[in-house]
Amino acid sequence: MQHPCMDLDQLILRLLEAHPIADQTDLLERLSAEGHELTQSTLSRRLKRLGVQKVQGRYRRVEGSAQILPDITITEAPPNLLVLRTAPGFAQALGLSLDADPIPGQVGTLAGDDTVFVAVLPERLAEVKAHLARMAAGR
Repeated sequence: MQHPCMDLDQLILRLLEAHPIADQTDLLERLSAEGHELTQSTLSRRLKRLGVQKVQGRYRRVEGSAQILPDITITEAPPNLLVLRTAPGFAQALGLSLDADPIPGQVGTLAGDDTVFVAVLPERLAEVKAHLARMAAGR
């Protein structure tokens, strides 16, 4: 069975391809007509995660942005902290993306210039680390 978020992501991308959507209110109304009720802030976070931006007055998926992300290393700091190291200047964006779509067990993040601290429920530390490692490898 496919994850419901994936269905919603696919629907958003299909709607953006099929219609010249110029504002999020229009997209929210179209999603509502398809049975998906979202707040504007939830939609904004989802669009960001999907790589959708407003280009020439209409929302579109911008390809290729994932290819410029630097490597990420993950270190455990038990009992409940993961330390993510990345290239200088990228930690803030990484922290924001983690906060926009938190992993179950993730409590919060704190980002500097090249380091992100991810607070995790102690019993979920290994699970969250594995999920982040898969995410970093698959970007």
